[in-house]
Amino acid sequence: MKTSAITVAILAAGAAATPAAPLAPRASSLPTVSVKGNAFFAGGKRFYIRGVDYQPGGSSANEDPIANAETCKRDVAKFKELGLNTIRVYTVDNTADHDECMQALSDAGIYLALDVNNPKYSINRSKPARSYNKVYLQSVFATIDAFQKYDNTLMFFSGNEVINDDKTTECAPYVKATDRDMRSYINARGYRKIPVGYSAADVSENRMQMAAYMNCGPDGARSDFFAFNDYSWCDPNTFEKTDWGMKAKNFSDYSIPLFLSEYGCKTNTRTFNAVSALYDTSKMTPVYSGGLVYEYSEEADNSGFGLVKVQSSTEVKDKDDFKALKKALSENPAPTGDGGYKTDGKPSECPKKSSTWDVDLDDDKLPAVPEGVEDYMKNGAGKAPGLTGGSQDSGSDKVDTAPAASGAVTTGASESGGASKPTDSKGAAAGALAPEFSFAPIACGLVVLVSSLFGGSLLL
Repeated sequence: MKTSAITVAILAAGAAATPAAPLAPRASSLPTVSVKGNAFFAGGKRFYIRGVDYQPGGSSANEDPIANAETCKRDVAKFKELGLNTIRVYTVDNTADHDECMQALSDAGIYLALDVNNPKYSINRSKPARSYNKVYLQSVFATIDAFQKYDNTLMFFSGNEVINDDKTTECAPYVKATDRDMRSYINARGYRKIPVGYSAADVSENRMQMAAYMNCGPDGARSDFFAFNDYSWCDPNTFEKTDWGMKAKNFSDYSIPLFLSEYGCKTNTRTFNAVSALYDTSKMTPVYSGGLVYEYSEEADNSGFGLVKVQSSTEVKDKDDFKALKKALSENPAPTGDGGYKTDGKPSECPKKSSTWDVDLDDDKLPAVPEGVEDYMKNGAGKAPGLTGGSQDSGSDKVDTAPAASGAVTTGASESGGASKPTDSKGAAAGALAPEFSFAPIACGLVVLVSSLFGGSLLL
């Protein structure tokens, strides 16, 4: 009887000490994807991205393709026909309801790779310091708020091709700071540990430098993955006749997941021969985790890339490219087993300044977290701005710098979601950025414990 009384008391104390209410249950039912070594895993199995880039209307339209349930369901049927497991979306309205489309995607076994930026809220390569600011991050965090609840949210892109030549590498610290701040926000809010990384342009002069930069420095400042847009394989090429073998060799020691965020050269008739190499365990899978074909729908500003032509809100017409990709994916399934992934990789060395890498900051420095962002870490992003307004001129041309992981919240996220608001902020800045913690629940728990022990002794 004494043992039972103590057990009940301990359980009561533990329940009383639980901080905050748990987060709302997440939508969908697919196994969540996480990072292990240089690969992604879902449900204990290695996960290879087999997908397309999806932005009907084109990037210039600044519209959300997954807020419209009718067109989403039209296209989900085509995604299933292709045999996809992932789509990438470049622009979403963080005020819109995405439940219906995200559930339709989940029911089809499809994950979402999501860019958190849009033309009005993004790092502007012509004024990176001014465009990295509190207003910008509030929009980014609001997008995370909107999509963290879905199990089939695969990842967040912190940027896309912000650095697109050797003259724009000065933007790299602002991209990396955004990447750091996104992971901090996910940790501070106790969300699922959704991978965060960057989608780079395939610039030969600084491809390796950008990859190394996003994977160097302290844990709080390093990306979860790295991706780049690669159009170097033009059919009827083969693995041996392209530079893909060289790229795989160059990245052989890269310690985080790597994949193609866009591929599918249109110079010649597209037969997607690249698919055969991308999912081959003797060629690419020890280094690469698949890729996304550019792009789903034929757009006026990107003629020649689409797999389908949109006819109406309920109908699309297959192009020859659609049939070619369907055939290539069908004949080259994702490998079984671990594909030769690595678990013992080390962070990269930060690249040195050169004629093609114009980054003035020291290796251990980044732009400091903008003043006021700690309020979002503690209380959430608040009202989402949607696709109106803008942030690119809301900052200053001179930004303070700080140690790379200063202000970074490095713990608090859960591997599978459903966690309460975190009480541990190891690695976080002191003061406002640290998640709140109250001793009141513990005090209440101790009262319950003492009372129960006293009561238990009377029963002896």
